[in-house]
Amino acid sequence: MSRIGRLPVAVPAGVEVDIKGSHVHVKGPRGQMEYDFPAVMIISQEGKQIIVKRPSDESAHKALHGMTRALIQNMVVGVSTGFERVLEINGVGYRAELDGKNLVIHVGYSHPVVVEPPYGVNFSVGMKTRQIVVRGHDKQVVGQIAADIRKVRPPEPYKGKGIKYIEEKIRRKAGKTGKV
Repeated sequence: MSRIGRLPVAVPAGVEVDIKGSHVHVKGPRGQMEYDFPAVMIISQEGKQIIVKRPSDESAHKALHGMTRALIQNMVVGVSTGFERVLEINGVGYRAELDGKNLVIHVGYSHPVVVEPPYGVNFSVGMKTRQIVVRGHDKQVVGQIAADIRKVRPPEPYKGKGIKYIEEKIRRKAGKTGKV
């Protein structure tokens, strides 16, 4: 049996879950999410827990079992506490600032790069414009927006300039060596 799939999903106080067949609607203080899961998965709510079961031990059902449970867990956590990704800007003159809700990034191009947040995502800039925090209730959207921001100026291996995730380690290379 799937080790992830057999774990129940705990529903915290303040979160409402509505299950209709394979359609799951989750509502909480940070927002609401809904998703249509594969019809073969058996999703039920028992008290303050959501249980996901599979019909058979076929490999396709095993794969769907763990994925379905993980997606429901992400929905519940997202609407109750939310998700965030922190990016760090390195480089002389590189900075980020907020213009209303939009994020404006200055990273060495002839123009500033403007990133508009989709619904449910907000930005904050901290530590003298060197850190960007992306927050939201949908884990997938938060991760995608953070990846798009990083893609504006990925870190380079010689001086380490660019936008990187806060936990990311950049492998540094030695530059050219002169004549001896």
